[in-house]
Amino acid sequence: MTAVWAGIDAGKRAHHCVVIDGAGRVLLSRRVDNDEAALNELIEVVLGLAGAGEVVWATDLNAGGAALLIALLADRGQYLFYISGRIVHHAAATYRGAGKTDAKDARIIADQARMRTDLQPVRAADQISTDLRLLTARRTDLVFDRVRAINRLRATMLEYFPGLEAAFDYSKKAPLILVSGYQTPEAIRRLGASGLAAWLTSRGARNPKAVAAKAVEAAGAQRTVLLTQATGAQLVAQLAEQIMAIDVEVAKIDAQITERFTQHPDADILVSMPGFGTVLAATFLANTGGDLSAFETVDRLASVAGLAPAPRDSGRISGNHHRPRRFNRRLLRTCYLAALSSLKPSPASRTFYDRKRAEGKTHKQALIALARRRITTLWAMLRDRTLYQEPAPASTPSAA
Repeated sequence: MTAVWAGIDAGKRAHHCVVIDGAGRVLLSRRVDNDEAALNELIEVVLGLAGAGEVVWATDLNAGGAALLIALLADRGQYLFYISGRIVHHAAATYRGAGKTDAKDARIIADQARMRTDLQPVRAADQISTDLRLLTARRTDLVFDRVRAINRLRATMLEYFPGLEAAFDYSKKAPLILVSGYQTPEAIRRLGASGLAAWLTSRGARNPKAVAAKAVEAAGAQRTVLLTQATGAQLVAQLAEQIMAIDVEVAKIDAQITERFTQHPDADILVSMPGFGTVLAATFLANTGGDLSAFETVDRLASVAGLAPAPRDSGRISGNHHRPRRFNRRLLRTCYLAALSSLKPSPASRTFYDRKRAEGKTHKQALIALARRRITTLWAMLRDRTLYQEPAPASTPSAA
């Protein structure tokens, strides 16, 4: 029988713990450092308050600063529930007082754990999924850094050489190699098409002659030297080097992701489904913990992924649905991109998407509907340990 409820407002360097009994009375309120010895001492004190009864723990973080606490509680077989910060924020409005403190938040977390029966326990992911969560998060950061650097490069080049900015797609390697060495009209004209092509060839650029010809054409169209050229050219060269360095790091991360992903028992099943490459499948594992049984039903998984519409009925209004407000955005993005990628290799996905479009759905709505359908299929594949098999196309009756 549960004796006490412990709510923890988790932080980076310290947590605040409040323990209450069945009547909601505060038995303990303590700030504790995010340190193993201090957390172990706190756990012993709380267990002592419970006596022979059980302790129900709840926290507003399920990773990051609460990782050490979660691991220590798991080692002791303690029940730990997750209450999101959003829930705590809205619940605070129903409690007395307008102030906000860590102690008050911890008290609310404990009280919500005492009253609610729909909270989800914090489940530890397997080692491979944990590794993939860290690796895919790092890859996402690198991709964002790359996009920002490319946008900055193009904006800087517009300041002094708009013709060259418009000539190339700077997400490609060859244009980056070009502007890492030659960024101004004068420098490109001086080297000439043949010399520039030879220079690009020596550095492994693809289609060096075509790249050189376009660069020389852009240089020939601008004779004016702008005041921003000297500094802008230096910045463009630095940004090009930075982007190419990010590409190298992304390739290394991809190799690590592939190595860890292939060791997971669900790897072959996931990549057998059209649209799921190694990175997307690894991201799916990272955001589900590697075990779909934690979601109990496929509907629960779809809800967590933001693929199940939430009803908004009131009075005489019924059948009104809207997009859920609380869901795993990374999981939604993974399922959405996988659905988008499946349109070309999977006739069944294309047929379903076209049908939704014919019903008046927008491109985004049709893809979300497709992603929801694919989640059901993927759930069945993982449950039955079977690979994906493309459904046979529906036969059309021949004319008499």
